[in-house]
This record gives sequence, C-alpha cells and structure tokens, in this order.
Amino acid sequence: MRMSVGTQSIALFVANVIGATLYVFLAPRGGWAISEERAQGIYTTTGEPFVWFINILPIVVVFFIVNVAWTIILARRQWKGGRFWLLAVVVWLAAIAIDFAHH
Repeated sequence: MRMSVGTQSIALFVANVIGATLYVFLAPRGGWAISEERAQGIYTTTGEPFVWFINILPIVVVFFIVNVAWTIILARRQWKGGRFWLLAVVVWLAAIAIDFAHH
C-alpha cells in the first residue's frame, strides 16, 4: 500500500523534528563551552570541536540522506507536500542556530 504524498511528507516532517531535537540534545555533549570556564576567562578549544562533530555526525548523515531522498520524491511528484519540506528546513536551521549560539 502506497502512502499519499501528504501523509509521507507529514511523516518525514515529524521525523525531521525528532532528528533536530536529538541534534540539539546531543550537541552539548562535549561540544558546548562550559559556562563556568568562560566566566573565569578560560577559553580552551583542544578537542571540543572533534567531540562535538563525532556526537552529531550520525544524526546529520542519516537526516541528510533522508532529506535528499525526500527532495527526489517531491521533485518527481511536482512538489506536492513541499510545504512540510520547507518547514523541515526551518526546523533544522533553528536547531543549528540554537547549537551555534552555545559555542
């Protein structure tokens, strides 16, 4: 049984919201600046970028592949359900903005 484009787009949008939420919750694990250190004037950047990248890499790779596939599906079906794709882009941009605000 095939899902309609609208149902498929809603499901993929919900999956993207979950993925972006996971991204925001996993990004601080070793990657965000420790506020106590910043308050004392300590600015270390030894391994934090690498730890941050390793924490978010699986999420980013999985959702990059999912969203490329979603884009191909929408392009073949004349962008029906494209509103949810655009909303997913906004959700990911908000998640990235939240993450980068803490670096």
